[in-house]
Amino acid sequence: MKKIGFLSFGHWNPHPQSRTRSAGDVLRQSIDLAVAAEELGADGAYFRVHHFAQQLASPFPLLAAVGAKTSNIEIGTGVIDMRYENPFSMAENAGAADLIAGGRLQLGLSRGSPEQVIDGWRHFGFQPAPGETEQDMARRHTEVFLELLKGEGFAQPHPRPMFSNPPGLLRLEPHSEGLRERIWWGAASNATAVWAAQKGMYLQSSTLKTDESGQPFHVQQAEQLRAYKAAWQQAGHTRPPRTSVSRSIFAITNDLDRAYFGGQGDSDQFGRIDNYRAVFGRSYAAEPDKLIEELRQDEAIAEADTLLLTVPNQLGVEYNAHVIESILKHVAPALGWR
Repeated sequence: MKKIGFLSFGHWNPHPQSRTRSAGDVLRQSIDLAVAAEELGADGAYFRVHHFAQQLASPFPLLAAVGAKTSNIEIGTGVIDMRYENPFSMAENAGAADLIAGGRLQLGLSRGSPEQVIDGWRHFGFQPAPGETEQDMARRHTEVFLELLKGEGFAQPHPRPMFSNPPGLLRLEPHSEGLRERIWWGAASNATAVWAAQKGMYLQSSTLKTDESGQPFHVQQAEQLRAYKAAWQQAGHTRPPRTSVSRSIFAITNDLDRAYFGGQGDSDQFGRIDNYRAVFGRSYAAEPDKLIEELRQDEAIAEADTLLLTVPNQLGVEYNAHVIESILKHVAPALGWR
C-alpha cells in the first residue's frame, strides 16, 4: 500500500485560457480540489509555497480552510521556505491550522529554492547572522520551530498579567500535540536527507536532486531515500520513518488527456541550478498499460511510502480531479499501491 496525494504549485494567470485567473481563484479551487480528492479516496492534499510569484504563498490560511472542509485527507506543504519564516509566529499559525484540521497537518519545510527576487527573505526582515549562509539561517529557523512545537514552557510570566497564568514558564498557544512528529524536510542531497533523519523529520524528495553519481534520477533518488532510512534507524527514533517523492504522471484515458499530454513523456535532464549540478526527473504520460510498465521501473517510487502527483492546477478542479482519479483507478491497483 502506498499513500497517494496531489501537490499543487497554485499557479494563477489572467490569461483567457487559464481556469485560475487570480489569486482568489487558485485559493478557492485549491480547497475544492482537496475536497474532491478526499471524495475520490486520495490520501493527501499538498501545496507548494513560493514568494513574490503568482502562486500560492501564505500556507496557513489555506491549510486551515482545507482542514475545515475535509475530514480525513492529510494536508501538507511541499515546501515552506524557512529563510522567510519567523519560527514563533509560524508555531502559532501551524498549531491553529492543525487543531482546525484535527491533527492532519503534514508540514514540509526546506532551506529554500531559486527565487523570483534577489534575497527575498531580506524583505521579510531576516538576514543571516555573522558567519552564516542563508541556508544556515533556514536551518536555524527550523531548529527553533521544532523546539517550539514540543510545547515546553520557555517564557517568564509577567508579574502582573492581564489574564491569570498557569504555574511555571509559558509556551506559545495554541499548541497542537503531535505536530512535531509530522514535520517533513525537502532535501536535494543525500547529506541533507541524513540531517533530516537525525532531526526526526520525515523526508520529501521532489523531481530535482543534486547529481551525486551521474546515475538516472530515479536511481539516485532511491539511494537518497535508503540513506535517509539508515540514518533514521541509527538515530534511534521510535516511530517509523516516512518518505515521499513527487512526480508528474498522466494516464491518457480520453481525447482531452491526449490533447493535453499525448507525447509529453520525457527523459531525465542534467543541468546547473544555484551553482550546483542537478538532475531533473522525467515526467510520465501514456495510456494506462504502458504507464504501469514504465512506473514499475522507477526505483524511487517503489522505495517511498508516499507519492505526490503534481497537478496542472490551471486546468481547473474538474480536470485535475480526473487526473487524480485516473491514477487511483487505472494505475495504482496494478502496481499494488491500492
